[in-house]
Amino acid sequence: MTEQNFKNHTRLVPLFHGVTFLLILSGLIGSIINLCDHHEPGNHYSAALLIVVFLILLLLFWFVRSFALKAQDRAIRAEENFRHFILTGKPLDKGLRMGQIIALRFASDEEFPALAQKALADKMAPKEIKMAIQHWKADYHRV
Repeated sequence: MTEQNFKNHTRLVPLFHGVTFLLILSGLIGSIINLCDHHEPGNHYSAALLIVVFLILLLLFWFVRSFALKAQDRAIRAEENFRHFILTGKPLDKGLRMGQIIALRFASDEEFPALAQKALADKMAPKEIKMAIQHWKADYHRV
């Protein structure tokens, strides 16, 4: 596995993020076209039902991803709060936003406490925090 850094730290799963999404989207578009081209009077139920099924699949696709990210965010917040406590004897400041904490997880132990203070004081965006990291600590588990 290549060494992780700012430029390559994002991860996508091609079958999920690409193929599955495109298949659901194409199915939704096809079912809408099917409903619009359905010329038999009074028999639109099955065509409309296909639209509902693909809308449900699209919602499932979205929520499966967002629920997993929320769970990962909670774990990251707990881990980084614990790491900050081990390094400084104090918990992370409550003023740090979730995005900032997620970005701070890439900072090495040596620069983590100071960067956390700077992120809070300067209201740094997650991207700015990641760019400020000198010694990258890889996270290969989050997708």
